[in-house]
Amino acid sequence: MPSDSPPDPSAGSRMNARGIRTTLSIAAAVAVALTCAEALGASTKKAAPKDASGERTVTRGEQAIVLLINDEPVTAWEIDQRANLLASGERPAVDLKSRAEARWKQIITDPKTNERFQQLLKEKNVRSKEEAMAVQANFVKGLQQNMIEQIKRESRASIMPKVRKQAQEELIEEKIKLQEAKRLGLDITDDDIKGVIKGIAENNKMTEDQFVQHVKQLGFDISTMKSRFRAQIAWREIVRKKYGAQISVNQRDIERALTNAANEGGADTVELQVHKISLPLPGSMNQSVMARRYAEADALRSRFSGCQSTAELARSVGDARFDDLKFVKPGTISEPTRSMLLSAKDGDMLPPVTSPGGIEVYAVCGRRAIKDEKQQQKAAEDLQQRELELHARRYLQDLKQDAHIEYR
Repeated sequence: MPSDSPPDPSAGSRMNARGIRTTLSIAAAVAVALTCAEALGASTKKAAPKDASGERTVTRGEQAIVLLINDEPVTAWEIDQRANLLASGERPAVDLKSRAEARWKQIITDPKTNERFQQLLKEKNVRSKEEAMAVQANFVKGLQQNMIEQIKRESRASIMPKVRKQAQEELIEEKIKLQEAKRLGLDITDDDIKGVIKGIAENNKMTEDQFVQHVKQLGFDISTMKSRFRAQIAWREIVRKKYGAQISVNQRDIERALTNAANEGGADTVELQVHKISLPLPGSMNQSVMARRYAEADALRSRFSGCQSTAELARSVGDARFDDLKFVKPGTISEPTRSMLLSAKDGDMLPPVTSPGGIEVYAVCGRRAIKDEKQQQKAAEDLQQRELELHARRYLQDLKQDAHIEYR
């Protein structure tokens, strides 16, 4: 039951100093949970005025023209908005978790923090432990929010020079792309863009209105994202129509791509062409017999010059046996030989290994991807896309060279 008399100041001070450190420490978890987008994206500026439609009203300073691309203006507002969009997905240069933990430790060990809390208790005329804990909880929450907002501002400020430069370059290229689309009579409608925005919102389990509010909280207007999508869709269509018919991917290209992917993917996606030479061990043996057989196997390996001569090499040792295992799945071969085969290059012979049948040496003669119709289709699409991107880069570079770009 709360007491009618004020609490003992000395006892309160001890409890509050100790309690504040215990309670404040939980806020580190909040700081640790910050994602890059949350830490960098949320705008800390006062909300700008909006017109009757809810769109952001652009101020006079933001309307200043800073670029002309073939006489089409780019305003300061466009660059600011695009920079904010890019910043929302930019990873900070510093580890936010470490920064938050260090900052929080600094806050809770600062004597002034406890002094502020003690002053707050007096102002609130706290008369019980329960009241003190409630005040403390709100005090902690305020400290958390202030710290997080400060880290957001610092992180955002550290990357803005970089993203502003990126934003300017991106807007130059977008203007050029849309100008080319207009010249070719290609029109991307508002409904096309609305469909894209709706799809993104649904993927993030939001309504369109909720998504619009979400991007505003990240510091940019939805119109900025729409402009970006409009240019991307237009450019994709331009490149596809101009170069799509010129791109041809043959089966050899597909097989090569699948083999490369299989080499990176490991045992589940590749079959190995393997040769094996076995040197049997007698039923009763000693260390000298084992050493002699190992020496013979090692000598075979040193004389190995390629898979075309593996059989002949085996015949040079009277009781050796040669096996052409053809293409095998690595999973059928026991460790550590399996890992060694996967790591070896084609044409390599592995060091001798002991098996129940004797001493064995393996040679990797080739490899091939395990064929899958879906994988082949994806490989073909990836190769086509790679070719399209190469043409697109050259095309855009030519357009930029011919464009008149004026910096103001």
